[in-house]
Amino acid sequence: MNRFTPLTVSGKHLKNRLVVPPMASQTANVEGLATEQTLRHYANLAKANPGLLMVEYSFVDLSGRSETNQLGAHSDVCLPGLSEIANVIKQQGTLAGLQLTHCGGKAPRVICSDLMGPSGITVPAYDRVLEKPRAMTREDVELWKTRFIEAAMRAEKAGFDFVEIHCAHGYGLNQFLSPITNQREDEYGGDQRNRSRLMVEIIQGIAQHTNLTIMARIPGQDLYPEGLTQNQMLETCRYFIEAGLNVLDVSSGIGGWNRPKQRRGQGYLVEESAYIKAADLGVPVIGVGGIEEGDFIDHAIEQQWLDLAAVGRAILHDPEGFAWQQMKQPSWEPEPA
Repeated sequence: MNRFTPLTVSGKHLKNRLVVPPMASQTANVEGLATEQTLRHYANLAKANPGLLMVEYSFVDLSGRSETNQLGAHSDVCLPGLSEIANVIKQQGTLAGLQLTHCGGKAPRVICSDLMGPSGITVPAYDRVLEKPRAMTREDVELWKTRFIEAAMRAEKAGFDFVEIHCAHGYGLNQFLSPITNQREDEYGGDQRNRSRLMVEIIQGIAQHTNLTIMARIPGQDLYPEGLTQNQMLETCRYFIEAGLNVLDVSSGIGGWNRPKQRRGQGYLVEESAYIKAADLGVPVIGVGGIEEGDFIDHAIEQQWLDLAAVGRAILHDPEGFAWQQMKQPSWEPEPA
């Protein structure tokens, strides 16, 4: 088994083990709608010939946007542009996925006037000092749940095959999962099951209302003092899978997406995916973190550190060049799926 081995996930056939992860392009207009530049961007990324191409984090509600030109999935007015994005990706024989997010307490105040988080606690970040959000009401929690489910339904209408719920990198749902930012005393806080509850209910709702393959971008751990541990995330993954999750995309946590200072080389977050993979949870695991070479992907699959490898910057820099590397066949025949 190697990077050329196909994989079928909940009825969706990936032609290889390469995933282009969601990367903010800042090509949408100020209303969150796709532009011609957005379409060119994704047509270019598809030249890498991945099995799955994930579209950048798209906000599910105006209160959840974190950048001026961030793509939106918050309204039916987004549907034509999202449909065009899915189409340009799938024309290349690649499956298309859309990542959904709410930034919670991580937005700049100039973009989001109603800054909210699970407990009104400032979100820690390695690269900036954020403002303190207000604590969310039960009505806010219900609104988030509804908005994520509605946005996923739009993703399916637009022609996407996968939807990914972003609960990593310190964004809103990561804030619910983390004991640093979630100190609620209701059923959405207190222990890991309760901190996972909102995400579980979102997964259940998407599974009930769509036929999408459901992914979650999770923190392997928070990599922040007093944050989520690997054992806590393993517990959380079990709740997600029981709710209907199909794929785990293992990344970083509450401090943000940046490379941990003490880690070097490619695959700098693969030890987190390997920890989840070793638990044999029954769903494919995506590993990330500066992966640059096809041979590294082969080795990581052989060592059972991951099932799929996300390659971001190397593909962003040269999609066709990476596709050429991807197509260099090994000296052995790939095993059948």
